[in-house]
Amino acid sequence: MKALVLGSTGYTGMMLLRILLDHPDIDSVIPASRSAAGKPLQGVDPGIGGTAARRLETTDGRYIDPARVDPASADVIFAALPHKTAAEILGPLVGTVPVIDLSADFRFRDAAIYEQWYTNHPFPDLLAGAVYGLTEWHRDEVATGEIIACPGCYPTCVLLPLLPFAGRIGGTIISNALTGISGAGRKEKQDLLFNERSESLAPYSPGNTHRHVPEIHQALNAVGVDAEFLFTPHLVPVKQGMLVTTVAELKHSLTQTDAEKIVRNAYRDSPFVGLSTRELPDTRDVRNTNRCDISVRVQGNRLLLFSVIDNLYKGASGQAVQNMNVRFGLPETAGLRMHGEF
Repeated sequence: MKALVLGSTGYTGMMLLRILLDHPDIDSVIPASRSAAGKPLQGVDPGIGGTAARRLETTDGRYIDPARVDPASADVIFAALPHKTAAEILGPLVGTVPVIDLSADFRFRDAAIYEQWYTNHPFPDLLAGAVYGLTEWHRDEVATGEIIACPGCYPTCVLLPLLPFAGRIGGTIISNALTGISGAGRKEKQDLLFNERSESLAPYSPGNTHRHVPEIHQALNAVGVDAEFLFTPHLVPVKQGMLVTTVAELKHSLTQTDAEKIVRNAYRDSPFVGLSTRELPDTRDVRNTNRCDISVRVQGNRLLLFSVIDNLYKGASGQAVQNMNVRFGLPETAGLRMHGEF
């Protein structure tokens, strides 16, 4: 298979390239970037080893300008591009090659909601046909999708523990998230400098002001959860990793044993998602993997959920490759790491 990666110089794109270059079913990778066109791939990401060269033969190991690529020559297209730019480029390609988008451009069914939180959409008619790529909950749709919209990292970490309890929760759901600095992207910005972030924790976009909130609402509403949702993310001084703690009101009593059984049953056939082997999950266990580890606690009429992912891997690039695997009938785990770090 040949994979075209558009916009591959940010953290998400770099992680995506690393995964694809090791994937057993990918023979050729085309890294496309306007800003890095002509530059050696290893000059942008020295962490990529020399053995990757054989899969970069079509570009001589260099980034290529997207304008010089024939998209139809690829079997699959990944877009790790800014919002709106992704839609502008991918829109005309829909129906020719399956596209897997890591931006927000195709996550919403309603163009008005997208435009309220992002910008005007160049191809609003395509939204209804896009598949929301939370793989564990939409495998059948992903398997035939022409546009697969990968969820944001926060929605992934929030929704995976919550969705199994649809129908059992209501009232107010409160999620607090801690994320590594890489979630803010690879850019020069004062408040992301080491001296600004080191030894410091900070919340941002609290309550219902973060642009991932309507994405989470959409997914919860789709399974019949009608609840107020409050979400507050926090930046913490680590590079990668995400921890989410969610508290929800239970409509009816639930035992601890039954709560754990609900999670096990929901992800019985999901290789990457399940209960943590720890009492409470740890981001180190899932770093550089496609896993989401979950813990659950029942306290009175409250359900406490704890989940961890690697924000660059399961929260972005790994999930994109997982969707590719499902879309092309490959083993779902192909090319994706299962084991965390010491």
